[in-house]
Amino acid sequence: MSNSPSPRPATPPTVWPARGRHSGPAAEDVVRRHLKRLKADDVIHDHLEPEPSGPGGEKVFEARWLVPGEVTVRARLALSPLSGSGSGLGREWVLMAEAEQPWDPRWPSPATMFWPQGPDTGWEYEAVTGLRLGEVTPLPDDDKELRRVLRHAARDTWTLHLVVHEAMTPDERGRAAVVRVLPEGLRHRVVEHRAAPHRFRAVNWVLDDFGVRLPRGGALVLPGSPPPPGYDAQDFSVRSVFLDGTEPTELIDAVKRFAALPRPLPNGADRALTALREEWQLLTPEEELARARELVTMYSEALEAMTKSRDLYREAAERAHEALAVYRESEAEGTLTAGKQARTAAGSPFQQLARGLGRLKGTALSLRPGTTPERRPKAGAAPDDDGGSPAGGDAGTSPPAGGSKPRTGD
Repeated sequence: MSNSPSPRPATPPTVWPARGRHSGPAAEDVVRRHLKRLKADDVIHDHLEPEPSGPGGEKVFEARWLVPGEVTVRARLALSPLSGSGSGLGREWVLMAEAEQPWDPRWPSPATMFWPQGPDTGWEYEAVTGLRLGEVTPLPDDDKELRRVLRHAARDTWTLHLVVHEAMTPDERGRAAVVRVLPEGLRHRVVEHRAAPHRFRAVNWVLDDFGVRLPRGGALVLPGSPPPPGYDAQDFSVRSVFLDGTEPTELIDAVKRFAALPRPLPNGADRALTALREEWQLLTPEEELARARELVTMYSEALEAMTKSRDLYREAAERAHEALAVYRESEAEGTLTAGKQARTAAGSPFQQLARGLGRLKGTALSLRPGTTPERRPKAGAAPDDDGGSPAGGDAGTSPPAGGSKPRTGD
C-alpha cells in the first residue's frame, strides 16, 4: 500500500476560498453589525446566524447576495474559538463562497460582505504569519524569521504570495502596495512581500529550496505546494518593477494569470466547501419547498422499498410453508422417492465424511515409508525368465549354488 498522500481535488471554478485571522476578542460583534448594515442597505439579500452545533465549536454566519449579471452568491464564514493571549488574542476565520457561474475576479470580494473595510478593522491578517492582506509587508532582517516567512509563503495554497525586490530604497510613492490596483476579489487574497536591496542573496538562498529565484529588482509569484498545473517560474516572474507609483502592468498581469490557473483545494478547504453545500440553512421559500419535495420523494422511495421487501419475504415464507407441508404429507404416506430415501439412509453429511476419512486412513498408512508389506513367492512358483529369483524376490541376497560359503579373498 502506498503511503503517499492522495492528491487534493481541484478548486471548482465557481468557488472563492479565503482564510485569515481577526485580532481581538470582538470578531462576532463586528460581523453581526456589518451584516445587519448591508441588509438594511440592500447590498445583501439576507443573512443567518445558525445555532452552534456543539459546545466550544466554531461560530458560523451565512449570507446571500447578487453580483452583476443577476448571479446568486452564497457564502459561509466560520470563526474558530478564541485563541492566543495579550496582543496575539484573536480568532481564525475561513470564508467559502460559491456562485452560480464561474467566479469573476471583478465581482465584489466576499470578504467585504462579512467584514467592514478600513485601516483598523482587524480582520485583514494572514492566518499563519499574521501579515497584512493586500498591503506591503517588509521581509524580516533576521535570517531565521526570514526562512520561516518565505517557506510558509512558498507552500501556502490559501493565499497568493508575491515577492518584490527593491533595487533601491523607494520613496513614499514606491512604498505603496503594488497589489492595490488588483481587482477587489484578488486583493484580499494576496500578501505582498518586499525584500530590501541588501537582502537579495538571503531571499534567493531560501527560495532555491523550491526551485524558484527572484530577479534582482524584479518580482515573483510564489507557486504554493503543490504548484498548480502549468506553473513555470519564468512565466510568473517579472525582470523589472519600477516602484515609482506607476502601475506595474506586467506584474499585475502575472498575478491575474496565476490566480486563473486551476489549483487544488487548500488544506482544509474541502471540509468548508462540504459544509457550505450540505449544511446550508439560509433558504429562500422556493428552496425550502424544493427541499421538502426532495424529502417527500426520498421517504416515498424508502417506504416503497420496504413494502416490496416485506412482500417478497412474505411470498418466500408462504412457499417454504407449502413445501414443508408437501414433504410431511409425502413422508406420512410413504411416497418419498427412492433418491430421497437413499439420501436419508445414507445418514447425515457428517457421518458420510467420517466414513470417507476412515477409508482414506488405510490408504494413507500404506503409503508411509517402511510400512510396505514384504511380498513372498507362492509355493512352486517358477523363476523369472532371465534365471533370476521369483517375482518379488531379491536376486542379490540369494545363497550360492551348492550351499558353499564364499572364500575369503575371492
